[in-house]
Amino acid sequence: MTQISKTKPLPSKLSVELLWQLQRLGAPSISPDGAQVVCAVAQPSVKENTIQSALWLLSTLGGQPRQLTQCGDKDGRPQFSPNGDWVAFVAKREQNGKKDEEPQLYLIPPDGGEAKRAGEVATGVVDFKWFPDGQRIAFITWAWPQLKGPQAQADKLKETKARKDTAFATEDAVYRHWDHNLPMERVPHLCVMELASGRVIDLFEGTDYELPRREPSANEFDISPDGKKITFVHDPDRAQNAAPRMALAEIDLKASKAHAIKDLVRDKAWDLSGPAYSPTGDQLAFLASHQALKHTQPNHLALVDLKPSTTAAKKSAAWKTISAQWDREPQMPLKWSEDGTALLCKAEDRGRQHVWRFDVATCQPSVVSEGGTVHAFDEAAGHLVTLIDRAIHPGRIHVAKVNEAGQAVSADVKRIEQFNDDLLKGIALGSTEEHWFKGAQGDDVQVWLHFPAGFKKDKKHPLLHTIHGGPHTGPGDVWHWRWNYHVFAAQGYVVANVNYHGSSGFGLKFLDAITHRWGELELQDMEACTDWLRKKTWIDKGRVFATGGSYGGYMVAWMNAHVKPGRYQAYVCHAGCYDWVGMFSDDAYGWHAQELGGWYWNDITKVHSQSPHAYAATMKTPTLVIHGAKDYRVPDAQGLAYYNTLKAKGVDARLLWYPDENHWILKPANNVIWYHEFFDWLKRYDPAYKQKKST
Repeated sequence: MTQISKTKPLPSKLSVELLWQLQRLGAPSISPDGAQVVCAVAQPSVKENTIQSALWLLSTLGGQPRQLTQCGDKDGRPQFSPNGDWVAFVAKREQNGKKDEEPQLYLIPPDGGEAKRAGEVATGVVDFKWFPDGQRIAFITWAWPQLKGPQAQADKLKETKARKDTAFATEDAVYRHWDHNLPMERVPHLCVMELASGRVIDLFEGTDYELPRREPSANEFDISPDGKKITFVHDPDRAQNAAPRMALAEIDLKASKAHAIKDLVRDKAWDLSGPAYSPTGDQLAFLASHQALKHTQPNHLALVDLKPSTTAAKKSAAWKTISAQWDREPQMPLKWSEDGTALLCKAEDRGRQHVWRFDVATCQPSVVSEGGTVHAFDEAAGHLVTLIDRAIHPGRIHVAKVNEAGQAVSADVKRIEQFNDDLLKGIALGSTEEHWFKGAQGDDVQVWLHFPAGFKKDKKHPLLHTIHGGPHTGPGDVWHWRWNYHVFAAQGYVVANVNYHGSSGFGLKFLDAITHRWGELELQDMEACTDWLRKKTWIDKGRVFATGGSYGGYMVAWMNAHVKPGRYQAYVCHAGCYDWVGMFSDDAYGWHAQELGGWYWNDITKVHSQSPHAYAATMKTPTLVIHGAKDYRVPDAQGLAYYNTLKAKGVDARLLWYPDENHWILKPANNVIWYHEFFDWLKRYDPAYKQKKST
């Protein structure tokens, strides 16, 4: 009898469709006893064209996760209460027959049960923090500053929603952000909700204080350990400066209304953010960037002493930076170690992002938890929980042991969930490698290479550059949902991500090198990398492509004008900057002169020397142009002008335009189309694909 051998099925490739089945984990919050973690888990659906999210509980001891909320649509921003008896979160739900018109604050016991609305805030809840007593919550809402009382706010909101016109009028320098106009005539206020009664107190009512208008979050305020004071970030210019520098003020919740708020740290030369009280309340940590020195100056860790004798009778408290010798940039949020000797924060380092411990006494940084890319972390009761991804896997939640000083007590890091493991089982991913080459000015420049599954060095592969945006970012070992390197690699490409001059995570000198001469060093880096890779036996010199988004889109337009046609078979320009004068309609126009070296009305030659549109005469390489109509960071007229220019010149071009997307293509169905248009465009100009198709 002949025995039939069983062949093992070939592993599947990572497809766009599979990418959109994977669950997406949000920032974790750990319980005060360190035993449980709560996070939002988003489940996309291409069929329904939705992304829904629910809260899940994870045990730091292991075991199966448990879904905590069932009935919400986008439950998010969960936080354990200080005594662990509640989880608060933000959502729009229906309760007792009433459907939320704006996001509200909800509470649910971690042991299970129904979520309940904590109170009603007509203008909605943006973000929040618990008071240490667990009886109150401080939150952000967009309020009409001239009105008094919750009822007046509710009446005004109802009146506004009943308007028939859609006019937007303002006299502010900061009036829109990313993909939306800021609420007209409203500003972000800091409020307190008493949970027992649902009573809301607007702490800024009757004043002209407001939180930062661009993406106000709970990172911009902190509550003292005794619950008596709140320090917050505010704009002294009240949105009359397009590139504002923030200050710190403090509210004394026990003082009379007239004397409740005082300036804490205000210095016109510095931009301040991310306040965090020490465990004893004697010190306040925050981030400070010396913007008067140069706009590319990084954030430094800073401290202000809050002992009464040091702040009495002073307009602004004495403060100091403590991380000036650390050539990396700490990020919000800042979290003190339990014993108050150190600060925990995230910071980029050479294409990765870690959790760092910064010792306050010695001013020495050390890595506590390594990336990949750490997107969020929390710490309590000797447990550090992190949300980390890498180029080869989406976000995962891990827990590690730390001591009271915030130091890792062992190398053991335990993963406490397996949300996407079943879907990824049997999916073949290639490797990701970090490499270095000689770039502009003879500097070492980093490139991340992502290889297709089954990559063989004796076979020729096409090269695909994916050029990052920013320019002052530094991606590398990260799972990217919108530009997923291994989805690209699964098409057969060797995918290259160059951290060109100007990228973050390599020190201030490297980041600042491109200032006032955009396009110059970055192009040298890209071309040096292409030269280096073209010498590899496994790269097909006739199948080289360059793609990029935002500043990466700027770079491919710049390359189209400055690189000899034929070196790259085709380009993809997603949300790319094309004309720096036209770009003045964006939401970050106050930044232009700082980066380019002058306002266009004072030095048009300088501005045009860094603008791709000024070199359009030499553009000949086929380009797919992609843009969203709701993109206010790089307005869609930029993409349309580039596309129209190429068509007018007779250059092969295709436009993919979305009326309902912003700088990113976020809706599931739209994103699937994005990937397939991307792949089809490259195939059109791939000689090997053309040959295969013809045979």
